[in-house]
Amino acid sequence: MINSAAEPMAVIETRLAHEVHRAATTLLAEAALRPSAPLETLAQLRDFLVVNLRHHHETEDEELWPQIVATAPDAAEGLKGLSEEHERLEDDLDRLAAVALTGDDAGAGAGARAELHEAAVAVRDTVHSHLDHEEPILFPALREHVTPEYWAELSQRVIATGPTVAAHLMFGFIDEVGAPDEVEAMMAVLPEPLRPLVPAMRRQAHADLASLRGSAA
Repeated sequence: MINSAAEPMAVIETRLAHEVHRAATTLLAEAALRPSAPLETLAQLRDFLVVNLRHHHETEDEELWPQIVATAPDAAEGLKGLSEEHERLEDDLDRLAAVALTGDDAGAGAGARAELHEAAVAVRDTVHSHLDHEEPILFPALREHVTPEYWAELSQRVIATGPTVAAHLMFGFIDEVGAPDEVEAMMAVLPEPLRPLVPAMRRQAHADLASLRGSAA
């Protein structure tokens, strides 16, 4: 068991990832019907969500769950139920990914935003419900059955294999959902070659998120 006065990085990083998923799915559902939200930026957010949710769930199913079960076999049943929810989410993600958003509003068709909104609401509701189920099971397991050494290795693999589609948006959402010390800790584990790119990615992310919310300067 991990004894620490502070939350381990496994919990901090996972909670921030979950808050990003909550914020991003909520924003897409809301911005889809906002006429001022650029269609190209909506498409970027949609694509960012689809690839990142899939990458996150695949990492849990294929790497994290087996690691936890190896130490705590009693956790298997609860984690199996979470994986089944991941499978159900795939159908919603397929539907969201299939919405045609190429070209301008006229080229995409008058119903594109309505179709995107409907698909985004389904993903948002599924993701929020899933996270509400997952966190009471996962957070205690991360505290008790995942060592800092294993988590550090997994975190680096996740970064190395992470999707590059609209990757700048991750920095914008992390800035929004994380406390300053948490954000600083997250940035500290980034590979050295990536760090010089972060300020520009953050600026672009903040501008894009503002445009989706209708609050761009």
